[in-house]
Amino acid sequence: MDKDIDYSLYLVTNNKNKTEDEFLNIIEKAAKGGITMLQVREKELPLTEFLEIGKKVQKIAKKYNIPFIIDNNVAIAMDLEADGVHVGQTDIDAAEVRKVIGPDMLLGVSAQTVEQAKKAENDGADYIGSGAVFPSPTKPNAPHISLQDLKNIADSVNIPVVVIGGVNESNVKDFKGTNIEGICVVSAIMESKDPEFTSENLKKEFDAIK
Repeated sequence: MDKDIDYSLYLVTNNKNKTEDEFLNIIEKAAKGGITMLQVREKELPLTEFLEIGKKVQKIAKKYNIPFIIDNNVAIAMDLEADGVHVGQTDIDAAEVRKVIGPDMLLGVSAQTVEQAKKAENDGADYIGSGAVFPSPTKPNAPHISLQDLKNIADSVNIPVVVIGGVNESNVKDFKGTNIEGICVVSAIMESKDPEFTSENLKKEFDAIK
C-alpha cells in the first residue's frame, strides 16, 4: 500500500463489555469523527472470532479509507490482506515479520527505549508505538516512560512515532514538542459516550500541537 500515512489519530480496539453491535458502532462513529489509523487488538478472542470480527472492522476501515492494522497475529493479517501488522517486544521478532509480510505491508513495532526503536527501524518497521507516558486503564501494568524519553525515541529514528497509553483529551497538549507523529488511543474512544465527538476533539487537539 501507499505508505504516505497520516498517523495523527490511531485507534486500537477493545471489545470488553460490549456487544458486537455496540463495538462496531463505536468504531464506525470514530471513523466518522476522523480517526486516521485503526488496529484490531482483541487478545481475549479465540482465533476464529478474532478473524470474523477483523473482517467486520476491515469493512468499516475500507469504507472510510483508513489503514487497517492487525495486532500481533501475522497469519490473520495476511489472511485478511490487512494494510499492516503491529508487534510488541515480546511478540515475534520484527525482522522475521518483515520477511513474512514482504515490503509493502505496514509494520508497526512497540518500543520503550531508544535502542528498541533503532532496532525496530533497522528491522524494517514503518512506525513505532511508544509509551505508556500516562497510566492506562487497558494496560495497567505497562512500563512507563517520561515525556523526555518519548522525545528521545522520536528524535532517534527516521520513522513516525506514535504515543500510546492513557492518552485522552485532557493530556494531548502535554505532547507538544515531543516530535511524535500521532496519538494512539483505546479507552478514550472505546469508552466514550460520544465516540464521534471525542475523535473529532482528539484530532483537533493533536493537530493544534503538531
